[in-house]
Amino acid sequence: MKTGKRVLIVDDEQDIVEILSYNLSKQNLQVIRAYSGKECLNLARQFRPDLIVMDVRMPEVNGIEACRIIKHDDNLKDTPVLFLTADTDKYTALSAKHAGADNFVTKPISISLLTDIIKTMLPVTAQEN
Repeated sequence: MKTGKRVLIVDDEQDIVEILSYNLSKQNLQVIRAYSGKECLNLARQFRPDLIVMDVRMPEVNGIEACRIIKHDDNLKDTPVLFLTADTDKYTALSAKHAGADNFVTKPISISLLTDIIKTMLPVTAQEN
């Protein structure tokens, strides 16, 4: 049963992207992969994902700035953004919140817990009720 839900995973660490992609695909989600904030913005505009899971520290455009741009884009502003980062300091979490992030979790995290968080963040459509 494909849900049709699209999740954009953004991290400059290819291993993280691959692990998340594999596990989310097993949950019947369509996965889009990006490896930088700039690539995230391009793919988000192209595919209009239902959720973006993003790291903070990335090349070209960091996750905080990418989130700020997404939340100011009329076509993307309602897209939930989940930060998944190794940054544990309060300043980073506060910056993410001010940029419009919908959730903020730190690595390491179990795949099952992360998957549960992702599922709760995906928007529910009328057909699913």
